[in-house]
Order: sequence, then structure tokens, then C-alpha cells
Amino acid sequence: MAIADHLRKTLDGPWHELREKSRVDLNRPEFLPHYTPDLAEARAKALSQMQLLAAEGYAGSAFSVEHGGTGNVAGAVTSVEMLAMSDLSLMVKAGVQWGLFGGAIENLGTKRHHDLYVKPLIDLDLLGCFAMTETGHGSDVQELETTATYDHETREFVVHSPTPSARKDYIGGAAQHARVAAVFAQLVIDGESKGVHCFVVPIRDEDGNDLPGVTTSDCGYKGGLPGVDNGRIMFDQVRIPRENLLNKYGDVSEHGNYSSAIDNTNRRFFTMVGTLVRGRVTVGGSAAAATKVALTIATRYALQRRQFNAPKSDEEVLIMDYLAHQRRLFPLIAQSYALGFAQNELIGKLHKIQTSDDADPHEQRELEGRAAGLKAANTEHATRAIQECRKACGGAGYLTENRLVALKADTDVFTTFEGDNVVLTQLVAKELLTGYADEIHGMSPVEWMKFATVTVGDLVKKRTAAIQILQTIIDTRQDNEEEGSLFNRGTQLGMFEDREEYLLSTAARRLQGASKREDDPFDAFNFVQDHVLHAARAHIDRVVLEAFIGGIDTCADPETKELLNDLCDLYALSIIDEDKAWFMEHRYLSVERAKAVTRAINDRCRVLRPHARELVDGLGVPEYLLGAAMLED
Repeated sequence: MAIADHLRKTLDGPWHELREKSRVDLNRPEFLPHYTPDLAEARAKALSQMQLLAAEGYAGSAFSVEHGGTGNVAGAVTSVEMLAMSDLSLMVKAGVQWGLFGGAIENLGTKRHHDLYVKPLIDLDLLGCFAMTETGHGSDVQELETTATYDHETREFVVHSPTPSARKDYIGGAAQHARVAAVFAQLVIDGESKGVHCFVVPIRDEDGNDLPGVTTSDCGYKGGLPGVDNGRIMFDQVRIPRENLLNKYGDVSEHGNYSSAIDNTNRRFFTMVGTLVRGRVTVGGSAAAATKVALTIATRYALQRRQFNAPKSDEEVLIMDYLAHQRRLFPLIAQSYALGFAQNELIGKLHKIQTSDDADPHEQRELEGRAAGLKAANTEHATRAIQECRKACGGAGYLTENRLVALKADTDVFTTFEGDNVVLTQLVAKELLTGYADEIHGMSPVEWMKFATVTVGDLVKKRTAAIQILQTIIDTRQDNEEEGSLFNRGTQLGMFEDREEYLLSTAARRLQGASKREDDPFDAFNFVQDHVLHAARAHIDRVVLEAFIGGIDTCADPETKELLNDLCDLYALSIIDEDKAWFMEHRYLSVERAKAVTRAINDRCRVLRPHARELVDGLGVPEYLLGAAMLED
């Protein structure tokens, strides 16, 4: 087996066969990359592609066996990731139909909903949308304004948008194709809200016309994703049967009595949304898949494009032979491998929990925090890396026929949906600083800040890879000024751990100090928000490095393993270099050693240069899904 094959198999991890199957299944004309800016044409194409997938049972893995699926959670996530390499509009539209809308029905509903809706939505006989976000509330879902008020006389819920800011906004499918919406609204009985719940609300008839009381509108042209029919929905006293409440976690009897196995409103809400974490995992993985496409295109181009004659030669130099170009692309390739290994671990944790009959609540909370952190890391990486790939290809990268501008446009919104990245990063810190205590679920930033000031104690690290491997590595740490020590894995891991521990412990102390100093609790929280976010990012970096180390250990080929170790060096050193100011300010790097970091990065770029093509082939993007005309020259 060639090195590139070993790289691909190792990076695919436990899900290699699933990803290979998708690579085969998508190798047909209907799924070739395309540029279709016309909204009507792009939307029709995305829907027709989904119909092909549905006909072949592509969506079955997303649903449990008892509901007509195959119950392969990992298969559902990885198959959608592979769709992202083909067409991000298709990936999003499929994710809305089978992941968000279908996920709400399956995870929040009960047998009456499963029997009525699951098979039709799998087969696309019922097209739906996921109506959570409102014009006035995106991240703060608990404060949604849409109401679903119980009418005792008719035994119906009345769904209503009481203010302009209660309009459901940016909803995929709402502009054209969806006939039913999973609507998140405040459940109100006798003037009292029981918190946000989800309801099945018909919005269109068979002919595509809005139903009485429902007003939909089209978001129109966006920065990307032309095949996704994003729209807006307003409700004017829309009546639905009592049975349309997705009642797994809260129910209303015919007499208007509310009941739930979870008494605490905050805990109930976060239990509900926690069951929908698969969407966040999928968005991060799909952004990563699109980034792999861009890096493959840009690197392949750099291996054929020449500029300027070399001394004593009549032949121009390949742009990949310039160190500056290597510095542009190789660290991004290394980060894609690192995040890929971390994504594999996340999918494994998701699969274990969502196929368990008795999932551990603590593990569920850890899953939510890890999903939040990696979604932010993957999507930020996509935004940065795809833009760099575009620039690295010069004018050719700006042509739509070479796909990079479409990848850039289509992934841009990924930093926003399924959770704003700043809010998600803050969530990671929140969980770390309060030790996954049950009490913090649903707390506002001010509330959890006050909680942390009195409860934070020893912050114990949760390792992601095999503990023995990592402990052996950390024991080899070389704390000296020798340049070679920067290539020591124990030193690298130790620096990541030291930074995380220092930032978390000092964030906790600053929270305590600010709460005593500031009269307004919000001012106290706001005073340390930058520090809290830095601590969370340091944690994510450490988790990703450990995943990379664990991934290397699974590689069966010694030569490939050596190459992965060089790539891991580049990832670790690049992260240290990006936060070099912090390491120097806190005396973890001297001036001379900081300079050595730069030299070490350059060294690893030179070592990796002969393997550039193998590295991007190892990212696993099939040739037919590249879609860049300039590579055909």
C-alpha cells in the first residue's frame, strides 16, 4: 500500500469503510461539483440530489432501527461530511431535512410522532424545516418569543409570533420546499410559560401555498449556499392539535395539565437540545471536509504552477518549492490532520452515547462541550484555510471554475449556524471552570460566573487519547533551551498543558476577584471574558494535539507513521508560534527559543516538501470531487 493510502486509512480512522463507501456512492455525474448561482436552478438541483439519495436509502443511518432506519450514528455523520466534499448546499439541505427536522421528530417526539412522520421524512414524502432561530434571538434560545398557548376549550395549541423580532429567520427549507416546521416556542398554559418546547406545525399545503395564519418569505441571495431555500416564517394565531407537541420531555393533558419527568425548567431545556448535538458535530466535520478539498486543490496547483527562473536554470521554479508557499499551506494541512483525528474521537463518543440504552449524563455533558469546541475550531479553520488557499492560487483561485470561491462562500456561514463560535467557545470554558456541575445547566454568564467563584477547585484534565501513550510521552519532556527539544513530543504536549492549566487557574482567580471588585455581576463577567475565551481555546488546542498523537499510534506503516510525526511537529509548533506572545510573556519561551520555534517550523516544512502530494492525497478527497479546471491543464 502506498504512503498516501496509509495516510488516508489512518486519518479516516474507525470510520474508514464508511467513508470509502461514500467515496464510491458519490462517484456519479449527479454529484459532481458545480457552480449554479441561479437560486431556482440551484434549489431544484439540491432537491433532486436529495431524492436520489433517499431512493438509495442514504438517510436511513440517521434513524433508529425501530423507526425504520439502521441506527448507524457514525454512518449518518460521516456520510453527510462526504456530501460536503461534493456540494455544500446539498450537505446543508440534507442536514436540515434528516438531521435537524428529522432529529427533532425522533429525539423529542414519542411513538405517535415516530409512526406518523419518520418514514415519510426519510423518503422525502414529507419535507420539513427546523424553526428555532428568530430575528431577535439566535444563541439565546431560552428567550425565544414565539408562543404556543394551550386553549382548554378546543384542546389545541395556538402558535403565534407576538412581535416582529419573533419571526423565525434564516430557516432552511422555509422559503420554498418545506411543508411542515419543527417550531420551537414558549409553551404557555394559563398565562404561565413552561419553557421552550418543540411543536410540529404545518406551514404549506400540497400546492406550496402558505396555510391560513402562516406567512413565509424568502431570504433571497446569500453569501453562498444558493441551493438552500432559506426563509422566514411568521405565525398569526395558528391552531394545531394538542398531539403536535413533541412530548418526550414535557406533555400537556387534555385538561391542560403540564407534566415532565424533569422538574427543573433549565435542565429540561438543555436535556432537549442536548439530544440534537449531532447537528453541531456534523457541521464541524463538514467544514473540515470542505477545507480538505480546498487544501488539495491549492497544493496540487502549487505542484504544477511555476514562477521565476532558478539560478543556472532555464526552467522556472515550482511555487511549492518556495519556503514562503510551504509556510502558507503546510501548517494548514497539519491542522486538518489534527482536527480530523479529533473529529474521529468526537464521532466515536457521539456514536457510543446515542446508541446506548442508558447514556451517562456526565458523558453527555462532556460530549456537548467537546462538540461545541470542535465545531468552533473546525469552522474557524475552514474560514482561514480556504481563504489562504484562494490567495495561494493567485488569479486562478478567483475563478469560479476552480471552485475555491464557492467553497469560501458556502462555508462562511458555518462559523455562525449551529451556534456562534464565540458563544460556543465560551460554553467550553463554562464547562471547564465549573467541572460539569449539574447546577450550571441553563445559567446565564453572570450566574455561572458567580457559581464558579465559589465552586472551582482543582481542574482535572480529561485526556482524549490512550492515557498510557500520553503519559509515556509527557515523561520524555525536555525542559531546556536546546533547539532540538522543540521536536520532543513531551515538550510540546507539556507546553500545551502548561498554557491550559495556567489560563484556567488564573481565569478562575480573576473571576473571583472581579466578583468582589465589581458592583454589577455583568461587569464582573465582562471584565474577564477575553481571558475565559483564551483558556477555552487553549483547552481545544490541547485536546486536538492529544487526538493527533493518538491517531499516529494507530498507523500500521512505520514510514507513514514517521511522516505523521513530522506533520504533528508542524501542528504543535504552529500553535505555539501563533500564541508566541503569551508563551514569552509568561516565561515559557525565552527570546532565543522563540526564534528557534520559527526555525523549527521552517525545518519541518522542508522535510515535508517532498511529500506534499502524498499529504493531500491522504486527506481523502476523491479526484472526481475536486472540480477545479486549472488542475486539468
